Amino acid sequence: MPAPLDTSRKPKATKADQELLFKGVTLALIGLVILLAPYVARSTSVRDLMGQVALVGWFALVLGIAFGVQYGLRRAKAGRRQP
Repeated sequence: MPAPLDTSRKPKATKADQELLFKGVTLALIGLVILLAPYVARSTSVRDLMGQVALVGWFALVLGIAFGVQYGLRRAKAGRRQP
């Protein structure tokens, strides 16, 4: 008798959903690195430079979070469609 197949009811993420999650996590990490860099940098010139690009860090962080929320909404919508 063959082994039963995994018939879990969790909807599988499509490639587009996985890419959206990857982009969201990547952007959020980039934003965090940019925002935390002035506190970790040893060089004064690097601190000044990273302090000036804080707006870019916030933008990347918010955009990454938005992609993560969109991924979650897609997964929730796909979960409701499954019988």
